[in-house]
Amino acid sequence: MSERIGYKVYVDVAAEFTSGGILRPMWLIWEDGTRYEIDRVKKIERCASRRAGGTGIMYTCLVGGREIHLFYEENYRWFVEAR
Repeated sequence: MSERIGYKVYVDVAAEFTSGGILRPMWLIWEDGTRYEIDRVKKIERCASRRAGGTGIMYTCLVGGREIHLFYEENYRWFVEAR
């Protein structure tokens, strides 16, 4: 059995629906209250979080030059994998 090496940090996210029906996150607020702009969404795919557990839509995003994985769960909550 694999061991998780991280945990979920639930975050507030502002998102928009494009005219094509795609849900696109624009920014997130980290647990300390800091707001981070999402510079670019590189990839959108349905998958599981191997680090923190859980499934949903994974958004591979660039935030301040760093790549993060932002998940949108089926319970309508957003989380980021943390270490």
